[in-house]
Order: sequence, then C-alpha cells, then structure tokens
Amino acid sequence: MFVQEIKLHHMKMKLKNPFKTSFGTIQDKEFFIIEAIDAHGNSGFGETVAFTIPWYTEETVKTNHHVINDFLIPLLRNQSIEHPKEVAELFRRVKGNHMAKAAIECAIWDLYAKQQGLPLAKVIGGDKNAIDVGISLGIQPSSQDLLEMIDHYTSQGYKRVKIKIKPGHDVDVLREVRHHFPELTLMADANGAYSSKDFDILTILDEFDLIMIEQPLAEHDLLGHAALQKSMKTPICLDESIHSLTDAQLAIHLGSCQIINIKIGRVGGITEAINIHHYCRDHQVPVWCGGMLESGIGRAYNIAIASLPQFTFPGDIGESSHYWYEDIIDPEVSVHHGQIQIPTTPGIGYNINQKTFNKYRYHTEIFNLS
Repeated sequence: MFVQEIKLHHMKMKLKNPFKTSFGTIQDKEFFIIEAIDAHGNSGFGETVAFTIPWYTEETVKTNHHVINDFLIPLLRNQSIEHPKEVAELFRRVKGNHMAKAAIECAIWDLYAKQQGLPLAKVIGGDKNAIDVGISLGIQPSSQDLLEMIDHYTSQGYKRVKIKIKPGHDVDVLREVRHHFPELTLMADANGAYSSKDFDILTILDEFDLIMIEQPLAEHDLLGHAALQKSMKTPICLDESIHSLTDAQLAIHLGSCQIINIKIGRVGGITEAINIHHYCRDHQVPVWCGGMLESGIGRAYNIAIASLPQFTFPGDIGESSHYWYEDIIDPEVSVHHGQIQIPTTPGIGYNINQKTFNKYRYHTEIFNLS
C-alpha cells in the first residue's frame, strides 16, 4: 500500500451549543481532515481532535499542523506500507504529539480497509453489529436546564448520562439529578479538576450510585488516584492520564483506576488503542470510548473502536445532530433506541458530504509523497 498523496484540509465548524467543562467552554471547533490517497485514487480520511487551546492536552490545532507538515508527512515519503500498524512504528521517532499522529494513522487505516473491501470495525477485530451509546452533557446554566436535557436524551434511548463536575459544582448537582432520575445510569467527569485536599468531597459521591467518576485528579497523579480509589467504592475511570499502553499498565498495576477511557487521538492512533484494549481485556479491566467533539469522520473511528469486545460501557459517541447543525459525512451518524449500527461498507462506512465539506473547509494543502 503506497500512499501517493496527503491532503490536509483545514476545517472550522460551529457546535450547536457551547460545551462547558471544568477547563473551559468550546463553541467553535477548528481541526484538520487528513486525506490519504493511493496510486489508484482511493482515499482514506482521518481527523485531528486537538483544541485551539492546550487545556485537554499540550497539543493544539497549530501544533498538530506543524508536526504533521514538518515531521510526520516527511517520514511517509517513499515508504511502502503493507499495514497501518507500520505507521505507528514509523512515527515513534517523533516524541508525543499523539493527536497529530493519530489523524494520519487513522486515514491510512481507512484507506487500508477500503483496499481490503472490508469495514474498518471488522479489520481491527470488532465483533459487534451495534454499539450502545451514552451522552456527555457539559455544565449547564441551571439545574433545571440539566434535568431537561437528561429527560430529553433518556427519552431518546441513550443508555448512560455523563455529567461534568468541578469544585463547587458537584454534590448538589448530582444529588438533584439522582433525586429526579433514581434509576439513571449515571457518571461524573471532573477533567482533573480536584486535588488530594478534595478527598472528603469526592468520597461523598459514593452515595449517588455512579457507575464511575472519570479523571477526578490531575493527569500525572496516578498515586493520588490509587489512594482515592482505596477510599471510594465508586470506580475511578482514567482519561487524561492514559496516553499509551505503558500508562495503562502502570495505572492498573498501581490500582489507580478500575476502568479506562480509550480515546484514539489521545493515545496516538488505532494501533495503540488496540494494544490498550487487549491489555485491559487480559486483566479484566472494562474500557469505553470517550469523545472529543469530533465531526463525523472522527466519530466514525470511535464507532469502529467501540466494536471491540472489551468496550463494555456505552461510549460518548452520540448522533451528529446532537453536536452539529450539519455534519460533513453522508449519512450522518444516527442513534436508534440507544444504539448505533456498525457500518458494513468498506472503510469507516461513511462518505464525505462534499457540499458541507466544502462549506466548512477554509483551505487545503497537498503533499506528494513520491
């Protein structure tokens, strides 16, 4: 499989609603769509998921562009790639920059699956025909707004609700939600907003019967998470702390978590996501797929990875219309009775909607690899 050309499409889209977390509010999403093209004109697509500000990881849209343009694309020149896993190995000489790497690697996985004439989910070992999905709700202006959103999405069949929390916006909010929805499959996500001085507050959350609390402490505080997990019955899930298989191994060994959120962009691509999945499967640690406010391209990869057997919790995947006025894929991602059907057509299973793609594309850079 010789990748003859890479196109870097600069995109800007506006979310339907601002998405507020402990680290900030997002309304406009700027990103790149990577298009990998072979000698026969077949195209595979990937998406960068970094934000414009380095508040989730150190990567940004601008650093993604710099690393892809100046380091990763040059590494692909004159390379004959037999399998997408070789891309991850080739990129190891560049430190970090996982989201930049993942965008290119995903495009090549899509291209490879299309060349094989198989759905990406089957190529990577998926064994499901459909996946259960949950919804992630940002911090809302009022409790009433939050309750109305929960009622809306649960009535549509979403099988799990995630609520963002932060110091001062936690116990009372969760108590209110649990009072109105006593049977709701509920979790809380702190995005690392707490510290060791907050253990007394965090342990109160045990009373709300959460399926997990996601990333309560800072990214590098695996020892703190281990101490907190010993004092809580609620399972801790790690997100920002896990950038690689090594991170997952260490977190599990230390007892820092009972669940891991696998995000393809955060861990550097599908190859590493599969490695983490297999390790967690072998150690009976459930995993699930979080979201990064992706367009339909990135969402398609989340659907594919969530088809792997150890993804046992509903993911933050959701339908296109929850996030966007219009998506750049055809058909758009849709949810029926709390599930998304796994595409059965080759590759990621969604086509580019050229009209909307052109509408949100600002410019394109073309790189010849021969």
